[in-house]
Amino acid sequence: MLSTTTKTLFWVGFLALFVGFIWLFNDILTPFILGIAIAYLLDPIVRKFTSQKRIPRWAVGLIILTLFFGLLSLLFILLAPMAFRQGQQLIEQIPNYIQNVLDYLNPYLIWIQDRVGQDYIEEINNYVKGNAGKIVGVTGGIAAGIATGGKVVAGMATTLALTPLVSFFMIKEWPAVVRWVENLYPRQHAPMIRDLLRQIDKKLSGFIRGQITVAFMLGVIYAIALTVAGLNYGFLIGLGAGIFSIIPLVGSTLGLIVAVVVSWFQAGDWVYTGIIAAIFFAGQFIEGNFLSPKIVGDSVGLHPLWIMFALLAGGSLFGIVGMLLAVPVAAVIGVLVGFAIKQYKASPLYQKPAEEKAIILEEPPSEK
Repeated sequence: MLSTTTKTLFWVGFLALFVGFIWLFNDILTPFILGIAIAYLLDPIVRKFTSQKRIPRWAVGLIILTLFFGLLSLLFILLAPMAFRQGQQLIEQIPNYIQNVLDYLNPYLIWIQDRVGQDYIEEINNYVKGNAGKIVGVTGGIAAGIATGGKVVAGMATTLALTPLVSFFMIKEWPAVVRWVENLYPRQHAPMIRDLLRQIDKKLSGFIRGQITVAFMLGVIYAIALTVAGLNYGFLIGLGAGIFSIIPLVGSTLGLIVAVVVSWFQAGDWVYTGIIAAIFFAGQFIEGNFLSPKIVGDSVGLHPLWIMFALLAGGSLFGIVGMLLAVPVAAVIGVLVGFAIKQYKASPLYQKPAEEKAIILEEPPSEK
């Protein structure tokens, strides 16, 4: 029987090897992680069509992957040009928006200046105007670097070429991979590990197949509604709100704030600004009452703050690869923490010890 110390050292060593592997091969892991994620996403569909074993799994996988990547390519062709154009326009208008904000706040700054007794307004204006140009320059430089950087272009080309290939092989070999992993389970703990993996799969499938679908649909709804309403950069703001809606409530909140600010400086009319705000409230109503209950249900179980922390931590540690791994790792940690808490509550450390029978001492006889 292995001691607790030996088991702890084994899992700590395994964790160290995993982190070291991610750190060492960080630059080449993106297409492999994306390919595995896509295979995981599409595996239930492949299983459904191969359940009767009339069509080879590789053929079904090839057809479904072709349709999947074809749909993605079509969406990119339709959406990318407008989003890129509005992004360029927004970058060019950043100094004007900053100036509009300063003009709007100017009376309040004067009120503060009259009471403080120092001339801060001119310094603030000069500082913000000077840095507005830097913001545009840096943003434009980043965009230009992304567009022309040889290493970035090569990396994107490699990702685009390898991701479908990895997806195909993972879909084709998915049952064999699952059996191989199951054969590695410690025999005495196999039922417990299967139960934990089922919980992890429930959380991941709810997020990947559910929350991402909801976020995509919200992005389309917001983009179309804001464009029809005539909001400047409405298509870009709507898509951005949808993308960030992968973290529940975050995308809609950010989109609401940006859209309200842009609509106010665009029209200066509270009625129009209210209409723009109503679009996001309607989107949240649709998402909360129709999309999430039907698509996600109660299977995600990952708190928005936990998802946000995981994405930020993963991006800070390992860049894009870390962000791609953030949600699976967060799901694993969430399940393991829940399991540890359950074990703790069942242990003597938490349970109230059995009450001992009180010893009743007889009173000494009274002296007569």
